Amino acid sequence: MKKIIITGGSGFIGTNIIEFYKDNFEVLNIDCCSPRNKDHIDFWKNIDILDEKTITSIFKDFQPHYVFHMAARTDLDGKTLEDYDANIQGVKNIIKALTYSNSLEKVIFASSRLVCEIGYNPKDEFDYRPSTVYGESKIIGEKIVRESKDLITDWVIVRPTSLWGPWFDIPYRSFFDSINKKVYVHPKGLEIRKKFGYVQNCVYIMDKLIYDKKLNGKTIYLSDFKTLEVKNWADIISQKFHGKGVKSVPILILKFLAKAGDILKALGYNSPPITSFRLNNIITTMDYDTFEVENIVGELPYDLEEATTITYNWYKAHK
Repeated sequence: MKKIIITGGSGFIGTNIIEFYKDNFEVLNIDCCSPRNKDHIDFWKNIDILDEKTITSIFKDFQPHYVFHMAARTDLDGKTLEDYDANIQGVKNIIKALTYSNSLEKVIFASSRLVCEIGYNPKDEFDYRPSTVYGESKIIGEKIVRESKDLITDWVIVRPTSLWGPWFDIPYRSFFDSINKKVYVHPKGLEIRKKFGYVQNCVYIMDKLIYDKKLNGKTIYLSDFKTLEVKNWADIISQKFHGKGVKSVPILILKFLAKAGDILKALGYNSPPITSFRLNNIITTMDYDTFEVENIVGELPYDLEEATTITYNWYKAHK
């Protein structure tokens, strides 16, 4: 039986990776947090990726064939790069541990679309324009991977876009929360297209990547291949919760509410319904080049309607 290590396997994407592989592979989750899915407790070791000595020992003993390095600090609240040491020193520690894995065949390193600010389409995988310290930390992590002299096995860097699906949490769950609570309203007259990613489709993509040779050493965006139109998707979700679509209001009203949300956040309210950052995220078209990945992966297993139904059922069961 092949062996897989998932760092950050207690997180959103990691939980779905474990669920995908657990029946046919020997799976190990390295995470300093307990699993979101309590059925995964037997796969978990409570280890911080900043603990270099323990990480190295685990890799020596387990001898994985495949590694999914998903562990990271992902919030946007950090003020300095030191706050995101897990995204920098953590990558270094994993690469060092990999040198002791004699059976290793492929490593997938998770980065982020926020290596570029929202709305900016990079010219190539080396073109960066971050707007957050978190994004800066992920750029450094990418460069550590590319420049490493110790990383001799096959690898790919994936940049998840906005992923959603079972086991998601804030901020990606917020869209479903806002529609469920009837506080989401769409900017009137705006058609907004996004290349988001349903998480089970994205795990399917990564599974194809671990056997692929063409994209070795490349950086790719991890998302569905078709863009979705936000109002259409919001209506699909709202139909499941309320039997009707979402309301639309003029964009000026939303901008006013977003400013009020900014004030609430500054006063210490952690998750106002809308902020300027969130509104800008909603209304900005987001598209990425996934052509090379599409040629390798082919058709994805879940369409928007089916993926939304699965997520809605999970949401209701885990509210």
